Amino acid sequence: MLIRKCRFLVCLAAIVLTLSLTGCGGENKEPTAQEKSDSANLTGSGSSFVYPLLNQQIEEYRKNHPKISINYQSTGSGAGIKQVSEQTIDFGATDGPMTDEQLKSAKGGNLLHIPLTLGAVAVTYNLPSTPKELKISPAVLADIFLGKITNWNDKRIVDDNPGVALPDLQITVAHRSDGSGTTYIFSDYLSTISPEWGEKVGKGTSLNWPAGIGGKGNSGVAGVIQQTSGSIGYLELAYAVQNNLTYALMKNKEGKWTAPSLQTTSAAAAAATIPEDMRVSIVNAPGAEAYPIAGFAWALIYQNQTDKAKGTALVNFINWAIHDGQALSEGLHYAKLPANLVSREEGMLKTITFEGEPLLK
Repeated sequence: MLIRKCRFLVCLAAIVLTLSLTGCGGENKEPTAQEKSDSANLTGSGSSFVYPLLNQQIEEYRKNHPKISINYQSTGSGAGIKQVSEQTIDFGATDGPMTDEQLKSAKGGNLLHIPLTLGAVAVTYNLPSTPKELKISPAVLADIFLGKITNWNDKRIVDDNPGVALPDLQITVAHRSDGSGTTYIFSDYLSTISPEWGEKVGKGTSLNWPAGIGGKGNSGVAGVIQQTSGSIGYLELAYAVQNNLTYALMKNKEGKWTAPSLQTTSAAAAAATIPEDMRVSIVNAPGAEAYPIAGFAWALIYQNQTDKAKGTALVNFINWAIHDGQALSEGLHYAKLPANLVSREEGMLKTITFEGEPLLK
């Protein structure tokens, strides 16, 4: 009798243990289809121009979407275009629009340009005991970067800055060494205002520079300027402000001296006619308040996605970035996207599909 009772208790214990293990085995279960569809790991790279904003947007978005991981690397627009064209990343970012030839060679078909933000390129300099907001006219700026004006007390700079004691100091040009959308905006401007620059150097994300020292990324150029007395370079405004660098007033198309700011950048965009594919230049825009060296930064996204979970996560994040994510813009010295442009972008996002099915609902 005792033996039978013991056997019963052993069997009962085994049953309880089995049920317990079954109930607690959730950690080893395969995720459901719904759980899989709600999670995704996205990779992107490109523009350092947009990095301060995009990085903050990613961090903010993650708070309410913990299953979505987004890793964005500030590699420069040229690298972003190359990697997204070769489909080694899920999305790219650039502040220099892709050329028709580049778009045709993209492996994944039609790439869309979705504007993420607006920003100004500040002409920054490092001069001892010189006031902020030195005035540099368009022709003078072009000749400095062409290597034709080589000293800070050159008569042409002095004439634009009466009463300012400019030092007898050699000018050192600082520029990007990597493929860069910031370079595209800057060289687009120089090509617009200087026929000589347009003929000898031109515009692009990578250039054969006539003079100067290269730095990788906006942060690299900021470092060169900080460390080199007498230097001058170009930076996205957020980097100039973050690094406490002095920047120049530029003469705009209407002949007004203007500083880079949220207001003057927005004024430049307000005068632009933006085409259907969103590839547009807003340098040297008309308008008394317009800052002349400004541009868009775009996300580069394939219209036809090959992974439904990733594609859905990507369009949802970009849709959030152009709507709620714009609240982070001004604190980082970017201008908010115009409301009428955002509605057009939302329409573009709705054309992104997986196997013919729109991913943005």
